[in-house]
Amino acid sequence: MPDPAPLSEDEFARLSDFLYRRTGMIFGEAKRYYVQRRVSERIQATGATSFASYLARLRSDLNGEIEQFINAFTVNETYFYREDHQLRCLSSDMLGERVEGRPRGGAIRIWSIPCSTGEEPYSIALWLLENWPQVDAFDIEIVGSDIDTRVLQAAEAGVFGRRALQRLSPELVSRYFIALGEDRWRIIDDLRGSVRFTPINLVDPDEMRRHGRFDVIFCRNVLIYFDDASRRLAAENIFDSLEPGGFICLGHTESMSRISPLFDVRRFDDAIVYQRPREAARA
Repeated sequence: MPDPAPLSEDEFARLSDFLYRRTGMIFGEAKRYYVQRRVSERIQATGATSFASYLARLRSDLNGEIEQFINAFTVNETYFYREDHQLRCLSSDMLGERVEGRPRGGAIRIWSIPCSTGEEPYSIALWLLENWPQVDAFDIEIVGSDIDTRVLQAAEAGVFGRRALQRLSPELVSRYFIALGEDRWRIIDDLRGSVRFTPINLVDPDEMRRHGRFDVIFCRNVLIYFDDASRRLAAENIFDSLEPGGFICLGHTESMSRISPLFDVRRFDDAIVYQRPREAARA
């Protein structure tokens, strides 16, 4: 089948608007080639004969095409111990505040969103095992969520290449991973079983609400793809997903202070993070 014709101005605008309304992600004119390439792949994969026939398939969600369309536009670049200064802050400061006054065995909930192929939530589990002395004193629940259902399947499988493990010492790799050959390793079952994976859309308040509230949320390097309105909506959803006094960690180029006034800025030795006030609630 020949490559589909380039998108017209109207077709590009309609697809970008569809993606924005579903996910909050913005793809402007500078991303035209990226959008064209992804849409062309989906047109060929579905056997659609034209853009119009593909758009009809997409809008009717034939064979779950909306999910596949969204999956085609997600970015999943990550590796273990990325931005590990926040992991140090987690074990040295944030969790200490969260467990203060709680009885042993109490629940601690940590959310990695978006979690991509699992490197971040598995990093949290591994880091706490290695670096937080109270790890066995509490019931720690780690949830990894992403809008891309393909990466969730990969995360649950727990198989990683050399690049994903580049920041882990050989000792950690040998302790927590099983070599599969051909530069592939599978995370051990005990660690794999410590993380639960779920689909999520940051701008869908009902989906966010169903996950309950968390003590710490890692939401790194995703809000940069949103416009101001979507960022504010995502921030409000995150606020509602935090326990009072709970923390959120953003990517190093992101600032919650420029997005929403709902959060307090907390400056620890290892990281600047954001906190839902302990008492005040959103009106």
